[in-house]
Amino acid sequence: MMGTVRRLTHGEGLMQRAFRSAGLNFMGFGFSQVLRLASNLVLTRLLFPEAFGVMAMVSVFLMGLAMFSDVGVGPAIMQSKRGDDPDFLDTAWTIQIVRGVGLWAVACALTWPMSVYFGEPDLVYYLPVAALTQLILGFTPTRYETANRHLRAGRVTLLEMMTQVIGVLAAIGLAWALQSVWALVFSGLVSAMMQVLLFDLFLPGARNRVRWERAAAHELIHFGKWVFLSTIAGFAIGQADKVIIGGWLSTHDFGIYNIGYFWASFPFMVGSVVVRKVMIPIYRESPPAESRENFLRLRKIRVLATAGMIAMVMVPAFLGHTLIDLLYDSRYLAAGGMVVLISVVQIPAIVGVTYDQAALAAGDSKRFFVLAATRAVFVATGMVVGITWFGLPGALAGQGLAMLVAHPVVGWLASRQKAWDPGFDLLFFAVGGGLGALALWLNWPLVGMLAQIQPG
Repeated sequence: MMGTVRRLTHGEGLMQRAFRSAGLNFMGFGFSQVLRLASNLVLTRLLFPEAFGVMAMVSVFLMGLAMFSDVGVGPAIMQSKRGDDPDFLDTAWTIQIVRGVGLWAVACALTWPMSVYFGEPDLVYYLPVAALTQLILGFTPTRYETANRHLRAGRVTLLEMMTQVIGVLAAIGLAWALQSVWALVFSGLVSAMMQVLLFDLFLPGARNRVRWERAAAHELIHFGKWVFLSTIAGFAIGQADKVIIGGWLSTHDFGIYNIGYFWASFPFMVGSVVVRKVMIPIYRESPPAESRENFLRLRKIRVLATAGMIAMVMVPAFLGHTLIDLLYDSRYLAAGGMVVLISVVQIPAIVGVTYDQAALAAGDSKRFFVLAATRAVFVATGMVVGITWFGLPGALAGQGLAMLVAHPVVGWLASRQKAWDPGFDLLFFAVGGGLGALALWLNWPLVGMLAQIQPG
């Protein structure tokens, strides 16, 4: 046993690097969530529920803006044969900078329509300042993606943790001093600036410079055009709840919803982080179509990842309401039922999470878009129909059902790369579905109370 552990933690083979990278990414994400929880508990006492509702509106707008303009620079660097070529990397960095400037300009132009949609006039002031984070992050060195390409996550994880600590301290200090949403806006700018600075100072490799090589730009744009469309669809998948539910709930209830979402979302978020940073290099270096050995190696990784994520999501599914009662005051108690339901509806997405990157690793961003677009249509439709007929519980149930209905498309994408494993899927749908049904049954009074929440 000790020999196996030592090989995994010290070897330089694909599995060893993947194991270390996954572990470091999990540790880094876990640290960020613990830090986020601690800051959340402090900030909920310094600020007011409406502040978190307003900041959630700001966050979903910026997330949407970033996703609607994602040209896939990160995945392109990780999968391309030229992923270590300085000319290719400098061209990618130049594209990032241009994108960041454009994002800020678009954000300024859209502030008034967003303030009208969300019914929050002060967004006119918050959004242009908060959008400066996108401009700043455009200068992130490509050495960050190079480290992920080679599954070298140690220094990156440490620098990310340092950035998060600085950001949280800034948020708490500013919240104490300002007692307003501006504290959260300004702390976001501090985090973005520190991330770019620390990555530039401490990640190994040559610094980027502005460059435009036509061949590199062509490859990046050709690959990225489908990623661009995929991330538009990804916005609907990942942020539909904030857009649809945020426009339906009052600002006060939306703030409480986001407290519940924070607790329930950890398993899928950590899974997504690990998949994005680890699975593309694994699929690139060990394609399942090449050999049965590669397929079985990937099966082991998927089993560990999926079982771990389902085990983690069951913690808030069964105990989330207890944590809300313990850690928050009476203003936030409605979040308990939200934690339970949000946790359970993530199970279909968890089962398919390790398949998505197979197409990107093979350079097939077009089929990746087909999957993302299918999920987006189903999720948006499911949530709109659900919230129209059954309120908040209907919206969340519609989201989970949509991911389940879209799963055959996941199988289609994975089968193209010889990665699909239907027995694996059936096993984890059965296990996850059974545990989710039990969690709902035990917490049904709390979940049922969500139907009493009225539109604001």
